[in-house]
Amino acid sequence: MRLALRETAAPALALFASAGTLVCCALPALLVTIGAGAVMAGLASSAPGLIVLSANKEWVFAIAALVLAAAFALRWVTRNAPCPADPAQARACARMRRIGGWALWSALVLLLTGGFFAFFAADVLLR
Repeated sequence: MRLALRETAAPALALFASAGTLVCCALPALLVTIGAGAVMAGLASSAPGLIVLSANKEWVFAIAALVLAAAFALRWVTRNAPCPADPAQARACARMRRIGGWALWSALVLLLTGGFFAFFAADVLLR
């Protein structure tokens, strides 16, 4: 159980935080940039907290980046941790490490994608 938490909890939390940046900041910026203001208005009326998060997008991205950095640091610290000697548990350990690595790199891609759309897309797309 402890192994599962160590190998998958931090990457899953980082993936969740990075996906949150897409929903709170990148999606509204993209919708406004492509001229879908009515869709954005409907989204804002059904989820009013989205406006507060979008107004504080620097904090949202900073927190997501800190969670992602902590997950990468934890992965680096435990990179040479041994898997159990039992063959079934060793396979499970290796699988969890692969899934955790996939989740971390996916979280980084999501964070960078969200950052592009939240901070730079309007300048690039409107030129």
